[in-house]
Amino acid sequence: MKFPSLFSPLQFGPYRLGHRVVMAPLTRMRAEKPSLAPRPLNAEYYRQRATPGGLIIAEASPVMATGHGNAGTPGIYSAQQIKGWRGVVDAVHAKGGLIFLQLWHVGRVSHSSFQPGGVLPVAPSAVPIADLKTMTAQGKPAPYETPRALETGEIAGVVGSFRQAARNALEAGFDGVEIHGANGYLIEQFLQSHTNLRTDRYGGSIENRARFLLEIAQAVIEVWGADRVGIRLSPYGVANGSGEADPMPLYTHVILSLNPLGLAYLHFIEPRSSGAGRAEVNHQNVPSAMVLFRPIWTGKLISAGGFTGETADAAIAAGHADAVAFGRIFIANPDLPRRLAHGYPLTPYNRATFYGGEEAGYTDYPVHDELQRA
Repeated sequence: MKFPSLFSPLQFGPYRLGHRVVMAPLTRMRAEKPSLAPRPLNAEYYRQRATPGGLIIAEASPVMATGHGNAGTPGIYSAQQIKGWRGVVDAVHAKGGLIFLQLWHVGRVSHSSFQPGGVLPVAPSAVPIADLKTMTAQGKPAPYETPRALETGEIAGVVGSFRQAARNALEAGFDGVEIHGANGYLIEQFLQSHTNLRTDRYGGSIENRARFLLEIAQAVIEVWGADRVGIRLSPYGVANGSGEADPMPLYTHVILSLNPLGLAYLHFIEPRSSGAGRAEVNHQNVPSAMVLFRPIWTGKLISAGGFTGETADAAIAAGHADAVAFGRIFIANPDLPRRLAHGYPLTPYNRATFYGGEEAGYTDYPVHDELQRA
């Protein structure tokens, strides 16, 4: 029996992937200002990393103006943003690639300087992120503020913003969307007991805390159909003040609730790499999300976090994942699938250029052939 490998084709919803090297969603903070629309530089960045039959999950994009928590992150709630994303999508499609957009709301992982009118960020409950600092819209370090708890009657509006963002992504030409339910952002804030202290139908029991995610999933599926919708989760993550004391009951319920929906995929961030870009994180003695939850997930599974070509291939061959998403090494190696396929050496990334700026550390990384000629 021949086992699948990183370079086996994969049927993925209505799409057939030529390989299983996925580009993970990566916040780069280089949108046009003040529109927060993607621009030609962003289209070039994604074009460089597109391959025939390869899947790119584009960077997290707030579904509404209140969903921002960083400078320069592109949105998906205005006509100008839709137009900008269309340029990105067209560039990826011109190389035969597929591209999904990640839908995002940061919740409490924000600051009033990013909020329309300078109001407090929203969250399920008025629980601040302790012991961490953020950067204001003016680029100054500041403590996280205590967010404002969403009123029950406001929640439907947030779900509606995810639905509208899904429509906007469809208008921009994307091949699908991914719902960001990981890394301590708004959806995960609803899921986890220490950030969700609500006493209404969205708080208390696991079933109630999962309601927000499931309502968003249904809203987005209404637009796209389930087989072009994915969801990203980080069950054992610690990013942005997240972390459930015992993740198994919560995430078992979530996954079993998602199974009947027929999603394109579930996307796990492995806990060994749950730093959300703040630092090099390598948690020791933590379980593997893909190994723990694969037995109860009936659909396609993408795993991300700290993989090499060899460990990704092994995970797929063992049946733990169907595809593997690469982040930081995809930043520095625009031709990553080809390098992994041929065993070419990888260019190291420069963390100092991850967030903000222009071409440096963004579109100026060479492909392997250019290095050989240098």
